[in-house]
Amino acid sequence: MRVLTIVGARPQFVKAAVVSRQFCPSTDIEEILVHTGQHYDERMSQIFFDELEIPAPAFNLQSGSGRHGRQTGKMLAAIEELIISERPDAVLVYGDTNSTLSGALAAAKLQVPVAHVEAGLRSFNRQMPEEVNRVLTDHISQLLLCPTQKSLAWLKDEGITENVHLVGDVMYDAVQLFTEFAERHADPLADFQLSLKSYILMTCHRAENTDDAKRFQQIMDGVAEVAKDMPVVFPVHPRTRGQVDSWKGFTDSKVIITPPVSYFEMLLLQKNAAAVLTDSGGMQKEAFFFGVPCITARDETEWTETVDCGANKLVGASTEAIVRAVKDAVDRPNALPDAAPYYGNGKAAETIARLVADLARSPQNSASPAVA
Repeated sequence: MRVLTIVGARPQFVKAAVVSRQFCPSTDIEEILVHTGQHYDERMSQIFFDELEIPAPAFNLQSGSGRHGRQTGKMLAAIEELIISERPDAVLVYGDTNSTLSGALAAAKLQVPVAHVEAGLRSFNRQMPEEVNRVLTDHISQLLLCPTQKSLAWLKDEGITENVHLVGDVMYDAVQLFTEFAERHADPLADFQLSLKSYILMTCHRAENTDDAKRFQQIMDGVAEVAKDMPVVFPVHPRTRGQVDSWKGFTDSKVIITPPVSYFEMLLLQKNAAAVLTDSGGMQKEAFFFGVPCITARDETEWTETVDCGANKLVGASTEAIVRAVKDAVDRPNALPDAAPYYGNGKAAETIARLVADLARSPQNSASPAVA
C-alpha cells in the first residue's frame, strides 16, 4: 500500500516527522513524501528536514511564493501528475495551507481518498485563506482526523459525521518527543544572551496582520513598548522581513530581530519565555503545552480551548491590549492547566498512521487514479 504525503510549510514538516515514524514499524505502508516548496527558504525548510531526521522528499515541486491562486494552481497541477504516475492508495494532507488544499483537490479529482490531519478546526473568519483551505479540504476528505472534541463538534454541525475520528493533537506528540532531544542539541538562550523567563518570544506572519499597514503598525508599536521593559526575541518570517526592516520604531527598545530559528531552538525559546506573543496557531498550542502564557494578535482563534482555560488571550492588533496583556502575564503569572485533557495522550501519530493504513487498504480503494 502506498500513501502520498503532501507537506510544504514548517508546521507540516514537524507533524510529518512524528507520523511518518509510525508507518514503517507498525504498518505495511510505503510513504511517498512530496515537498511542495511552499516554504523554500533554507531556515524555513531544509533545516527542518535535517534536524527532525525526515528522509529527503521523493519529490520537491519548488512551487515558491506567489498569489494564492497562482501558487495553489501550480501545486495542484504538479500533484495531479504525481498521483497519476505514482498511483497512491491514499493522499495524506496536514493543516490548512495552500499545499493542503492543492493535495486534497488533486486527489479528489482523481478519486483517490484523502486523509486530513487537523480536520474540523474553524475560526469562522472566511477572510483568512487558511479558513477557506481547511473547510474545503474537510468537505472532500474521506478520513477526518480531529485534534480536539470541539473540532469534532464543528464537523458535525456541518453535516460531516462519517469516518471522523478524535485522535488528539500530533503537535503535542512532537513537543513530547523532541523537547528533551532539543535540550541536548541547542542552547538559544546562550546564543541570545538571555536568562530563564527574562524575555518575551514573538512571531508575526499572518497576512491579516502583515498585509494590513494599520494592524501591522499597531502590533509593532505594542512590541516596541513591551521591549522597553523586557527583551523581545523576534524571529522574522521571510514574507515579513521587508515590513520589519522598513519599520523604524524599534530603535530605543530591546527587540532582538533574528532570521527564522530551527524547530529545536523555537521549542526551547517557547519553553523558557516569560510569555509568548504570536499570531501562529501552532505556537498558541506549544506555549500551552509548556505552561507559558500566550497573547495572540488575532481577533479569533481555531484553538478556542486555549482561551477558554485561560492559557491564551486574544488581543487583536490593539497596541494597548498587547501591552496590557503582556504586562499581566509577566507580573501576575498563573499556573496553567495541564494540556493533556484538551489535546490527547501523546499518541496521536500512532492512531493517525493506523487509520491512514486502514484507508489505504480499503476494498473500495482501486488504487487507479481516474483520468479524464
